[in-house]
Amino acid sequence: MNVLVVGSGGREHALVWKIRQSPQVGEVFCAPGNPGIAQLAECVNIQADDLPRLAEFAVHHQVDLTVVGPEGPLALGIVDEFEARGLKVFGPRKNAAVLEGSKAFAKEFMQRHGIPSAGFRVFSDAEAAQAFVKQKGRCVVKADGLAAGKGVYVCQSAAEALAAVQEILVEKRFGDAGNQVIVEDLLEGQEVSVLAFCDGKTARLMVSAQDHKRVFDGDQGPNTGGMGAYSPAPFASPEFERRVHAQVIARALEGMAKEGRAYKGVLYAGLMVSGTQVKVLEFNCRFGDPETQVILPRLETDLVEVALACIEGRLDAVELRWGSQPCCCVVLASKGYPAAYEKGKEISGLERAGKQPNTLVFHAGTSLADGKTVSSGGRVLGVTALGKTIREAIGQAYQAVALIYFEGMHFRRDIGKAALPQSGGH
Repeated sequence: MNVLVVGSGGREHALVWKIRQSPQVGEVFCAPGNPGIAQLAECVNIQADDLPRLAEFAVHHQVDLTVVGPEGPLALGIVDEFEARGLKVFGPRKNAAVLEGSKAFAKEFMQRHGIPSAGFRVFSDAEAAQAFVKQKGRCVVKADGLAAGKGVYVCQSAAEALAAVQEILVEKRFGDAGNQVIVEDLLEGQEVSVLAFCDGKTARLMVSAQDHKRVFDGDQGPNTGGMGAYSPAPFASPEFERRVHAQVIARALEGMAKEGRAYKGVLYAGLMVSGTQVKVLEFNCRFGDPETQVILPRLETDLVEVALACIEGRLDAVELRWGSQPCCCVVLASKGYPAAYEKGKEISGLERAGKQPNTLVFHAGTSLADGKTVSSGGRVLGVTALGKTIREAIGQAYQAVALIYFEGMHFRRDIGKAALPQSGGH
């Protein structure tokens, strides 16, 4: 069968790499793809948000399955567009993707269906929001719409919260995505990502992963799209997974079905865990990035079979098998990221790094210039490794990182540290 992957980042590179392993697959296309993906699939020069051209391509090239990576096309309704032409596509429809597309919708949905989450208020008026955060002090301020992982401000003081409201509602840093802000209680604890495959009725949890959102070591600096991840999270016991399934994923699936928004695809729950308490920070309607880069290398079941089962409503008949080896991914970023960043820097050492044992180098923001691979995004590469233990996986990933260079490259040196026994250092 022919498969089309939509997107151009590290997540999509990991998806293409995994889909390539399926015995069912013939041709793999990726639109628009990147130089790393081009080694595994035919890259097609169509942007991820150009829905009519993507659908025409899928019809013309007899694509049997389309897998959508980023949230943008899902929020725009790519699934509806493809289904209208009789095409099979893995992801939620537009009316279900609103769970990520509007944080205000998501918070009110969670309230309606008893899904544990932080207390919140929604504002469209800047003065009202500023008056509220002045009283509140420490809080989280979020832009309502899609902001590529950057519309969340964790504010330790009223002054920081006032500045966040100013940026979102007044200065319109995120455009229409900032027509509303959500002000939430600041939760304490460990952050963890739990993703589930969904077919509208049944949900199957993937192995847990922990993302590192802050740009600098020790969780310092501004939020990013993610500077690295590892799997599994150290506290993700079978009991924890049962609780997340019952209190979060199952309730979300039932709630969406009740509201006429049958949810198929990947449901991503960003959680804050404190003791036995689990609260939802956010829902995403697709594979996480970089969590995908540490989850898919651990998946032993054919991803294409799982995707088809989700689309066809028969996920309950599929057994998900996972490898026992932990996995670590370190993101290499451009100078200046997550603010304005440099581009066009030549990257060396990719081949050597990719030849290290149990190591994968996923391209996130790269392009070709005069036959050379150069940086073109804020997050440039995701260097990923498996190991017998989490310590070995982390060590392998950083060994490969040491072989790669581009001017201004920066990365966190503490990815996965929370999973290591503290007495033994790191």
